[in-house]
Amino acid sequence: MRDYKLILITFGSLALLSISLLGFDLPEPPAHGSGNLNVAEALGGGDVSGYARALEPRLFSFPQDHADHPEFRNEWWYFTGNLQTSFGHPFGFQVTLFRNSLVPELLEHSGSPWRTNQLYMGHLALSDIHEGRFYHAERFQRAALGLAGTELNPLKIWLDDWEIKGVNSDPMRWVLLAKTEEFGIKLDVTPSKPLVLQGNQGLSQKGKEPGNASYYYSFTRMSVSGEVFTPKGTYDVTGSSWLDREWSTSVLESNQVGWDWFALQLNDGTDLMYYQLRDKSGKPDEQSSGKLVKPNGESRNLIFEEVALKVIEFWKSPNTGTSYPAGWTLKLPFENLELEISPRMSDQELQTTVSYWEGSVSVQGTQNGQSIQGVGYVEMTGYNQSMNSIDGS
Repeated sequence: MRDYKLILITFGSLALLSISLLGFDLPEPPAHGSGNLNVAEALGGGDVSGYARALEPRLFSFPQDHADHPEFRNEWWYFTGNLQTSFGHPFGFQVTLFRNSLVPELLEHSGSPWRTNQLYMGHLALSDIHEGRFYHAERFQRAALGLAGTELNPLKIWLDDWEIKGVNSDPMRWVLLAKTEEFGIKLDVTPSKPLVLQGNQGLSQKGKEPGNASYYYSFTRMSVSGEVFTPKGTYDVTGSSWLDREWSTSVLESNQVGWDWFALQLNDGTDLMYYQLRDKSGKPDEQSSGKLVKPNGESRNLIFEEVALKVIEFWKSPNTGTSYPAGWTLKLPFENLELEISPRMSDQELQTTVSYWEGSVSVQGTQNGQSIQGVGYVEMTGYNQSMNSIDGS
């Protein structure tokens, strides 16, 4: 689920940019880590007039549904993964492109080729776990004059020179290209398991009200090969990745302020996704849910009552002063599965328009009394908002 899945999405800031996108100069985005935007506002209902809503299950079609759905307000293409060199040098990565519709549709005779109702945002992050360095970057661009957008044939989602591309011979394969002056990635990504529809046949309900939901599918295990770039040099890497695809118009309700999202890949071939929504008091929301994917690709939904998630440690960011969970136990009693989840680096906080923590984690535990291990990614949103700012007081 996620900025956005995430969380976040920094799409709260998009309202600040709407006038420029409809015809005037694009301003600079808010300062990194400003923390002035919150997840509830970004992904709440608001005025949804003119937008499509996620109200019932739909039929998915590929590769068409890998492309954009502009009739919905929010959308993202979200890759995370764990990599290593042949010498065991570990990395984590995230590359995400977000699309936001500022108004349901643009007037036909808008006058300027710069005008658009679509804004794209990109987040790129690389965790150099061996060196203890975390790199991240954020970009904004309007979907006009080829600066950002989506194409189906061939499939490409891009923002400037950051690209998520399909492979013509296989609509389920991807190429990820994103680089700054300091760091970057160039990765080939191929699914190792079938696509998974999250929630009810791809309809993922986040709130009790009809329409507070998204269309959501994932590739929970994908093989990766390619290169990562840091100031220390270029590294050939292999590893595993996870793709989340969601689009929606409204997701969070007024009492929901954020979520913790877990994407875990265990060494027996099992994959586990779970997101725990939080209310204003910090308590878990009963709409929290997930998916358990067996090694053979068979899957089943996880409901709130079946998952026991407990925070066992916290970490305070020296950059923003935000306190985040920094260790968890996760238990699935019906599977006799008990896991302990730990960040592979403490500081994996993206100080972007909306600050959030997204990073590589390690997993160890037992299933049916037998030792089990794994890696994964965790995303935590909404922790940078005080209760006063959430309440608007």
